This record gives sequence, C-alpha cells and structure tokens, in this order.
Amino acid sequence: MTMLTCLTRGFRWDALLRLIVVLAVTFAPGAAQASMTIDIVGGGASQIAIAIAPFRQPGAADLDPAQIVRADLERSGLFSLVDSAGLGAPGEAQTVAFPQWRARKADALAVGQVSTLPDGRLDIRFRLYDVVRQSQLTGFSFTVAPAKARAIGHKIADIVYEKLIGVPGNFSGRIAFVLKHNGRYELQVADADGYNNIAIMRSPEPVISPIWSPDGGRIAYVSFERKKPVVFVQDLASGQRKAVANFRGSNSAPAWSPDGKKLALALSKDASSQIYLIDAEGGAAERLTKGGALDTEPAFSPDGNWLYFTSDRGGSPQIYRMRSSGGSASRVTFDGAYNVSPSPSPDGSRLAFIHQNSSGFHVAVIELATGQTQVLTDGAQDESPHFAPNGRSILYATRLGDREVLATVSVDGKIKQRLSLTGDLREPVWAP
Repeated sequence: MTMLTCLTRGFRWDALLRLIVVLAVTFAPGAAQASMTIDIVGGGASQIAIAIAPFRQPGAADLDPAQIVRADLERSGLFSLVDSAGLGAPGEAQTVAFPQWRARKADALAVGQVSTLPDGRLDIRFRLYDVVRQSQLTGFSFTVAPAKARAIGHKIADIVYEKLIGVPGNFSGRIAFVLKHNGRYELQVADADGYNNIAIMRSPEPVISPIWSPDGGRIAYVSFERKKPVVFVQDLASGQRKAVANFRGSNSAPAWSPDGKKLALALSKDASSQIYLIDAEGGAAERLTKGGALDTEPAFSPDGNWLYFTSDRGGSPQIYRMRSSGGSASRVTFDGAYNVSPSPSPDGSRLAFIHQNSSGFHVAVIELATGQTQVLTDGAQDESPHFAPNGRSILYATRLGDREVLATVSVDGKIKQRLSLTGDLREPVWAP
C-alpha cells in the first residue's frame, strides 16, 4: 500500500510506520496549561458502590483530596459513587454508622481528614472500610506540601482500586503525548488525568514517536530539526537531550529495552527501513532484520527476549516477532490485511495494535497464546495504542469530529473514556 493510497483513505501512514516524518523540535522550558475534560463513554456491567466522604470541612478553600479520589474512581468505570451528604466524615471504625452507609447501598467507604502542621505541610490520613463486613480494609497517612494534595488524592485512589479490584491502579501515573495547539506542536508530560501538563519541547512542526525509558526518567523521540529524522533522548529532570541516532537516511520509531540500556529503532541507512539495535547513549547500530521489506515500529517484550515489529514482507502491513538478538521472524497477526503498531501488555500475554476493517482503523488486542483477536474500539481513525502499567486498559489517539483526542479502552472493550485538552492530541504513551 503506497503512502498516497493511505493518505487518501484518511489515515496518517507516517504515524503508523514512522518512516516519513516532518519534525522540527526546539526545547523550551515551562508549561502550556490547557483546559481538560474527561468524558466517560462506557462503563462496567458490575460496579462497586463506594462512598467517599469529604476529607476537609465543606466550603474549605483548599483542594480536598477526596475530590480527586472520587474523580479517579468514577472515570475508571468500575465504581459507582454513593452520596455521602448528611452522614458526616467518621475517622475511626467505632464511629462509623455502618447500617446507615449500607442503607445507601454502599459496599465500601473511604474517609479521611486533612490538617495543617505548624511548618505549613499537610497531614493527610484516610481509611477504607468494607461496609458489608463492617471492617477496616486499610489505612494510610501522608505528610506533604500543599502543592502535593492532588498527587496524594491519586495515590489514595490507587490504594483503593488495588484493595477492591485486586490489581494496582494507574491514577498516580504519568503520560506523554503530542499536543497541537494554536498552530504549534508540543511534547507534553502530564498526570494520568491530564492535569499538571508541562511542555518539555515546542515546535512549529509536527512531533511523533515519544517513548518513556523503563525508569520513567527519560523520553526518546524523533526530531527533524537537523532537516532529517533524528532520534533524541531527553532527560526529564535536567532537560538535557542528546542525538543518539543520526545516521544517513531516516532514523525513527525508538523503543527502549526493558533494562533501559538499548534502543531498537527503524533506520534506512543501508537499505529500506530495517530494525536496528543501538546503545541508549548512541554509537554503532546493529542490524537485526534484512531484505527488501519495510520493517519498522519495534517493541520489546517485557522480558526483553523478543521484538515485535511491523513489516510488509508478506505483501501487506502485519506484525511479526523475532528474537531481540536477531534471527528469523514469525508472523503474529493474520486477521485482515492491515495490522500495525504493536504494543505488548506488561505481563507479555497480549499485544495491542491497530487493525483495519471495512469501517476504519481500530484498536485491537490479540491473546498471544491462542491467537484470538478482539477489536475493542469503533472509531474510524484510531492510532498509537499503548498499555497502561497495570495492563487493564489501553491508551490511544482517535479523531472526534474535526479534532484528535486521547482515549482509553479496557482490555475487554467495555469501558471507554476520552480525555480532551484544547487542541489536537496524538502519540500518547504511558509512563512505566
């Protein structure tokens, strides 16, 4: 399939195969704050009813962490919120009127309190109760600066989620994405709910392919500031960055090895686009794939033993797998004539990808042990899927009307939500 054909069908081939990019990147410190909304467009069939009492007195001017906990749990689609008005905010088990909370159909109850210490820091405490069994499930306390109240709300939501669902929450995590706003492009880092977004680079030209290092301290991306695609690695704490792949031809689609020491990427320095391995600090490139096919979009398996990648070696874009040390490749996807953008789940059991059918380009997931494939989304132009750290949902970009937005979908396809900032959003990726 030619680029012209793909573009006329309404989808950005460059965003999928990372081969032809037009990028200009200029690092600029500072934040580009934008309005944010979250729309829940689907929900779980069975939800846990939870009451979250205010941590602060009603009318307090400062942020109440309970507000963040409510928002996080509600947008997960797995919880229904029980009205806590009129029942107070008990802090000890013996003062909890469990029958009253149960009368409101609450299965669980989270309560807390916030007090200001003499040095200005906040003492934030919370407890989680099983209302049915009338017992405490867990409790924590945190001492933080007032600016960290929102972060503590996310942390509490993570604890509640794990205690009641059985897997870690993702609310304290971060995401990176590209924002197009007022004719400019920004590579941004934000909290998982889109707040506290900071531009780590700005440019009047497009930016693609950001990917977090396994320790969350660096981001690799592609820049065209040298009038050709070049892979950079940027340290988030210092803002310093380094060109690590600046070979002849295209340098694109970086992917970190699980130990953070290597990058797999697509280079065209010797032939058509092929998969290579380089040191994360730069240096010589080791070629892993050979032949005249178009090979791109490498992604390591969580154990580092395998590389998934997109190739047209069979006549149409499909996903293949090979040893990360090189060797022969085997085909992974067989359903349909177009499957690209592989993203392994954290436990290595699934692979998210973009699948084309008669209605467009959608997020799909394949069970690697069985080969069973399920299409999860119904958007016409979905792209850039990436698993959340707990493996329960997939972050991706899609088109809503005339704008591009970020969205998530649960691995069973039942829970969907959209995160919208002012401008077009694309190329999202979860931090580890």
